[in-house]
Amino acid sequence: MYKNKKILSIIPARGGSKGLRRKNIKIFNNKPLIYWTIKSAKASKLLDRFFISTDCNEIADIVKNLGVDIPIMRPKQLAEDDSPSWELILHALDYFKSKGEIYDYVALLEPTSPLRKANDIDNAISKIIDNPHADALVSCGEVHTEHPDIVKKVNNEGFLSSYYPSRKDIYQRQQTEQALFPYGVIYLSKVDSFYENKSFYVKKLIGYDLERWQNFEIDDAIDFQINEYIFKENNL
Repeated sequence: MYKNKKILSIIPARGGSKGLRRKNIKIFNNKPLIYWTIKSAKASKLLDRFFISTDCNEIADIVKNLGVDIPIMRPKQLAEDDSPSWELILHALDYFKSKGEIYDYVALLEPTSPLRKANDIDNAISKIIDNPHADALVSCGEVHTEHPDIVKKVNNEGFLSSYYPSRKDIYQRQQTEQALFPYGVIYLSKVDSFYENKSFYVKKLIGYDLERWQNFEIDDAIDFQINEYIFKENNL
């Protein structure tokens, strides 16, 4: 709790993964990948509860062996490839509401973003609650070599051209304005706002700045190797 606001954190971990099979429990720095996000949630001084949302019995068993209870499984229809994340978040909020647990803010911590600093979660929570006009917060890193103004596509004639035809061709990052990309270190929203908008991406959205080395997520085997190397190099 922070300033009398209760915060629920949800860690999503469905069983199906096409980019990297069983990635949420793949061994990462000698532990199942999800362990590191659970560790970060446990270390938070401001989270009131964290909840693992999974449809997979294997993941549930591993999580229970890590000392974390799973009071309810995620329904299979909320764990398909095209299932939107807002559904699993509302599923969790509704469950706890039915048990008389009401929260002011909800956080989403993705296991595929393990590059968290020790204070990231609590710093993000204090930032949004200290800014009462903000309805949501998303952790963001600055885009560098893949800036949208530099991205190209193959046009109808088979030649490379600017991805955005309305913009002039730019070839150097130094010519661009700052661009930010959201990473899954943390997403936060007022619960009332999330019920209304079913999204973290609302009008009154603020960012939580990440360091350059945190600008990675795990979708495939190459991502996994990069994240594991950075994780070890930064002694996380």
